[in-house]
Amino acid sequence: MITKNDKNLAQWALDFALKNGCQASRINLYSSSNTSFDLRNGKMDKLQQASESGMTIHLYVDGRYGTYSTNRLVKKELEDFIKNGIEATRFLATDEFQVLPESSRYYKGGKPDLQLLDPKFEKIHPDDKIALAKAVADEIMGKDKRIVSVNSLYYDGENFNYRLNSNGFEGESQTSYYGLGSNVSIKGDGDARPSDGWYESAVYFDDLIKKDIGRTALERVLRKIGQKKVKSGKYTMVVDKTVAGRLLGPLMDALYGSALQQKNSFLLNKLGEKIGSSKLTLLDEPHLPKARGARYFDYEGVATEPRTIFENGVLKTYFIDTYNAKKMNVAPTISSPSILILKKGNKDLSGLISEVENGILVTGFNGGNSNSSTGDFSYGIEGFLIEKGKMTTPISEMNVTGNMTQLWASLIEIGNDPRLTSSWRIPSLVFENVDFSGL
Repeated sequence: MITKNDKNLAQWALDFALKNGCQASRINLYSSSNTSFDLRNGKMDKLQQASESGMTIHLYVDGRYGTYSTNRLVKKELEDFIKNGIEATRFLATDEFQVLPESSRYYKGGKPDLQLLDPKFEKIHPDDKIALAKAVADEIMGKDKRIVSVNSLYYDGENFNYRLNSNGFEGESQTSYYGLGSNVSIKGDGDARPSDGWYESAVYFDDLIKKDIGRTALERVLRKIGQKKVKSGKYTMVVDKTVAGRLLGPLMDALYGSALQQKNSFLLNKLGEKIGSSKLTLLDEPHLPKARGARYFDYEGVATEPRTIFENGVLKTYFIDTYNAKKMNVAPTISSPSILILKKGNKDLSGLISEVENGILVTGFNGGNSNSSTGDFSYGIEGFLIEKGKMTTPISEMNVTGNMTQLWASLIEIGNDPRLTSSWRIPSLVFENVDFSGL
């Protein structure tokens, strides 16, 4: 964790940089630790334990900008480190757009604790962590003769950050996280070896779901037996909540200032235009207590605030940091979203499937890509054929193709089943008339 002495050291480093040739500076002091226990077939396969601490200093020198990191947090060594960094920065090309944010945009403090650090973190015994991973494996081992291998995993960690900007920002954050999961492979038809898994995560240990993870993983892989291609054509596409973020990702990437500034975004100059269907309402809610992704400020120190990204399909905001805003001569917003919440519908996955006459449920994406400039995409998929409201044939080795703007315009239904343990709370999705290629 970050102590008072650590904070004093960060302030000293900031002052030292300003006294030795910097016009501005930004400091990030960080500390983290993590552990993971990997079991294979119920026996320990890999143990990892790591901790680190260090300082990253951003130097603004005579119109030039450099960033440097060190884990040698001793004043005498930091003096040489900072002086050398200042001299090195003077050799860089000038960049008039590299400046600190306006101080009026900083988080000023005073808001309630977001409760992102579990006070029990240090009290959990390693034997208890291993026992959890073993219990996950025990839910699978011996349950089916087709099982080839079972991997189970427990992991946890905590992160601390303290940030200072020379024009008035000071901020501190601390977070913890836990995870428990499993992956199973089985003998399928012929030489096929299907695999699948299930994972749970939480900010607090007591909130971590610890049962039925192995059982769920085994159920998910057994239903893959007999996978094959089906006929090419246009289908209603239902996307499981566990992979729906793969389709949202290109949409979000196109909103970042770096993509917009480089004209590498298919959503360039689309602010205020209708991009998706009226079902598409996406919010950024950064201040949810005990939620992954919650925060009061971004990496620049700029205060976060709730904002609407898409409203009934209309694009309402971009994510533009100070640097790219200066380059584009536009007003900055925030560097990135915190917690994405897609406005949900009123049906779970089974309810969505029951209304599909002829469709494909996508439960996994296997490779492929999306063109950031045009929005054209092609992904390998696996999942299930849907016939008259029921899942039937398991499928694999098929591709889904299209264009992102056209795809999101074809969104016809949203589920009520987002994973609340994720910073992307995206429910299951339904799109109409999507192109699939197979047989």
